[in-house]
Amino acid sequence: MKASGLIAGVSATTVAATSLADVYTTSHYWLPSPTNFQKRFLATGSMAYAINGGTGSLPGGVMYGAVAGITDGGFGAFDNSLDTVFLLANGTINYEALYMMGYRGIGGITMIGKEFAKGFYDMGDDKVYAYYQGCSEGGRVYDDIIPGAPAIRYGQEQANHLYSNVVEKTLDYYPPSCELERIANATISACDPLDGKKDGVVARTDICKLYFNVNSTIGLGFGKGKRQMGMGSSAPAINGTVSAKGAVVAQTIMDSLHNSKGRRAYISYQPSSSFSDAETSYSSVTDSYELSIASTGGEWITRFLELRETDNLSTLDNVAYDSLRDWMELGWKRYEDVLQTTWADLSKFQSAGGKILTFHGESDQSIPTGSSAHFYESVRDIMYPNMKYNESTTSMGDWYSLFLVPTNLAVMINWVENGVTFQTLNATHLAGEYEGQNAQLCAWPLRSYWADGERMERVYDQASINTWKYDFGAYDMPLY
Repeated sequence: MKASGLIAGVSATTVAATSLADVYTTSHYWLPSPTNFQKRFLATGSMAYAINGGTGSLPGGVMYGAVAGITDGGFGAFDNSLDTVFLLANGTINYEALYMMGYRGIGGITMIGKEFAKGFYDMGDDKVYAYYQGCSEGGRVYDDIIPGAPAIRYGQEQANHLYSNVVEKTLDYYPPSCELERIANATISACDPLDGKKDGVVARTDICKLYFNVNSTIGLGFGKGKRQMGMGSSAPAINGTVSAKGAVVAQTIMDSLHNSKGRRAYISYQPSSSFSDAETSYSSVTDSYELSIASTGGEWITRFLELRETDNLSTLDNVAYDSLRDWMELGWKRYEDVLQTTWADLSKFQSAGGKILTFHGESDQSIPTGSSAHFYESVRDIMYPNMKYNESTTSMGDWYSLFLVPTNLAVMINWVENGVTFQTLNATHLAGEYEGQNAQLCAWPLRSYWADGERMERVYDQASINTWKYDFGAYDMPLY
């Protein structure tokens, strides 16, 4: 176990009291050397149902002079996830595990870790700055957090993984994966230069949504003799062109889930995202592509809603758009206090000096990018109801920033400990003509535009901002 400045890896078994029973959790901490310690603690989470990302996430704290920790959540092992321990028996929820996943587990390693750091480094009454960094999962109890693509609406997010499958079944068309891949690649090619710079990246999916027509992909060739892999069995080499049915499937997926009355139930992925939830499987028996139910969504329905010890649905017969909407509402109601986590009044968090730096990839194919934009807008509406739009976003910028790109812990540390505010983030092109060059990224709601392909401007574009605003009329209650 080695890392720059690391002196030890420490494991500890701790007890987190609950209202039902005592839950025994195992925590693991990495410590920087005393000369490198900067009075910081970093708790790390992971994604989906995993409460930790293993020891691979700990160097990210040590390198910034922080004690860094992970927990097993009381799940029995560090590589066990919530879904493996969620049901005590069919129909019986393991509430201890559920709440450990929701906030107690990571909250526990933070309280213990901070005190451990104060004692180990003989800090006395000095303050320990506590941070959380993770992707998708966790970070529900922090003063200063960096959530990456947070899955803050489990009720909607998990069931949403089935939407692409229900689209295919409803339209009775199951495209080979390479057809949807061709549509995605054509979207990237067409929308790449819309931010003023052609660099192989769609940095302005909002403009893409306004101007790109999926029907323009009809007739484009795909395949080139490649064999398609279909969920455990190989399909014959396929060549073809994008069909009108394939374009309709793609567009319907991007249009997002609406109920039978045409009212929105949730958000879909941005144009240029892959259609991974829509992957089909090839059947050698029928010599055709067939429905392949996305297990991420299927397991949510069977295990967390129907409370059955099984990891996927066996069929989507009789499942319609209204069925998905109803499943979303059920998950929302059942887990609102622990996994839904969309309380939009963050006044206490703000008044305590807390700061949030959220990042979300524009082409996220698992958690819709609009999810983070919608929560930001919900907080703004609730906390600044009497301010004009630009005035309210300026006020929020003092403590809550959203970037539709990745970022890192160093930015948060400089913001929290040194009061250094920022309007853009540094980024580096990782591929294409501009590989290795710097790029500046804007905090929401401003967006980047490259005038003449070279000079970056921070622009306010109301039409593009409107593409990130959603009215969830499918529910009687507001969805934040």
